[in-house]
Amino acid sequence: MKKLILSTAILATGLFSVTKAQLQKGNWMVGGNIITSSFGLNTGGGYNFTLEPKAAYFIDDNFALGGQVTFGFSGTKDGPTTYKYSVGPMARYYFNNDQVDSLLKHGRFFVEGNAGIGGTSTTKGGNSTTGLNLGVGPGYAYFITPNVAVEGLVKYNGDFGFGNNGTTSNIGFNVGFQIYLPTSKVKQVTRGEQ
Repeated sequence: MKKLILSTAILATGLFSVTKAQLQKGNWMVGGNIITSSFGLNTGGGYNFTLEPKAAYFIDDNFALGGQVTFGFSGTKDGPTTYKYSVGPMARYYFNNDQVDSLLKHGRFFVEGNAGIGGTSTTKGGNSTTGLNLGVGPGYAYFITPNVAVEGLVKYNGDFGFGNNGTTSNIGFNVGFQIYLPTSKVKQVTRGEQ
């Protein structure tokens, strides 16, 4: 019984404590956002779905650089379909709990920015934009385990460039997850070691 209680206490401490280890220099962050997902059930109802995979390397404690890709589409049954796409570098900075008063003990606030090439394209003669893609916004990562976080991110996204609609912009409410891996684990996985 003592072993069961001790094991449960150790597991609970490991699952629900945030350490600085996952945000240290040399670690990797891999995951993504499911930005919007909805499907209309009424006549003429629409759909909207976007994926945003990301990968980044911590070049310093709390500061990661990497890349992201965005692909999404939206439309209605009989209307045009709009495609959104982008690719480019991204950066993320996590605030220490002493820098920002954390609402929960198991999370970190962060700010994320990206720049790259992207655009929107609408079928059936609709508007399109392709050019510079920029995004920036604050977020919060809640660690459900020491290496996995569920995130919320509010982000301005803009496409500036060419097409029959020179600029498109929106504010996205993103929900996603990230996995934080020490470099040693990444090397084991790429080498096929157990």
